[in-house]
Amino acid sequence: MKKSIGVSPNIETLFGTRDENVRLLEDGLNITINLRANCIELEGAARDVARAEQVFTDFESLQRSGYPFNNGDLNSMLRVLISDPNSTLRGLADAGKQRSFGRRTVQPKSSNQRRYLEAIEKHDMVFGVGPAGTGKTYLAVAMAISALLAKRVNRIILARPAVEAGERLGFLPGTLQDKIDPYLRPLYDALYDMLDPEKVDRYLEKNVIEIAPIAFMRGRTLNDSFVILDEAQNTTSEQMKMFVTRLGFNSKAVITGDITQIDLPNARRSGLLEAIEVLKNVNGLAFVYFDEGDVVRHHLVQRIVRAYDEHKVRVAEQQMLLLGEPKSVDPNVVERPANPPEQDKTSSPETRQ
Repeated sequence: MKKSIGVSPNIETLFGTRDENVRLLEDGLNITINLRANCIELEGAARDVARAEQVFTDFESLQRSGYPFNNGDLNSMLRVLISDPNSTLRGLADAGKQRSFGRRTVQPKSSNQRRYLEAIEKHDMVFGVGPAGTGKTYLAVAMAISALLAKRVNRIILARPAVEAGERLGFLPGTLQDKIDPYLRPLYDALYDMLDPEKVDRYLEKNVIEIAPIAFMRGRTLNDSFVILDEAQNTTSEQMKMFVTRLGFNSKAVITGDITQIDLPNARRSGLLEAIEVLKNVNGLAFVYFDEGDVVRHHLVQRIVRAYDEHKVRVAEQQMLLLGEPKSVDPNVVERPANPPEQDKTSSPETRQ
């Protein structure tokens, strides 16, 4: 099927840098897009051509309404649209408008990120599990800021286990705040990225944004709060149980972690791994799993994560082969036990006489 549509103003924004968005649509929808002198020609199956036409129609409508397409947002929305046949460009843009993230507009860059945001909106406790760079922490902070600015909660509470990645820094100088700040730096980075620095400092001073070391949370009830536990793979079983039972009225909790980067000493079992197993059938909870396709950092990070995953699979397969390899048995050789049982002295001939 072939269809021609008119060329709208600023269409180059939709095409993207070096036509990257056009190639994305062509590969994702199995169509061909040709720019003619006075029209755009779409060719492919009727259903795919209709979806592509809807993209161009929605783009023109959003442009007329003054929707700002920031750098990378349009490409991210197109990726989500391709992976989810029920989504539209207009629907994704409107969903982004409904959330206020301070001075930034945050758009999900993959279908899993979109499910993550929707899960946080619908559930009071959400676990985000996946590799580094998939936006687990950043999006959780964005949703916390959105809830705070909309006055759905009164404060944001940030927690993270004080576990170093493979090395021991010893005792850190300063106050309690000074000691735990290095561990919470990724959360601070996200806060300062979305809010004015003066506002972040004011919120921290008034405890609207509270830094709560997980070691000192026992006994607390967190009401009217948005609580984020980052790097949850480094919690112990006792810490995880303690954290998930702190939730009070009108509160949300988001627990994020990467089960491939556990830094607990002495090979203790991760509280996150146990929680995934124990809480998987509890109503009201949501688990969202990310993979290397959701990595939004440098393109090399995606390849690195995939390489480590493939290496892990190869090592596991080699171990299974070694464990399951049958021993060669020579039928002419009779095996004797290494430690033959001692003969019962009470049954010896000397004893019976």
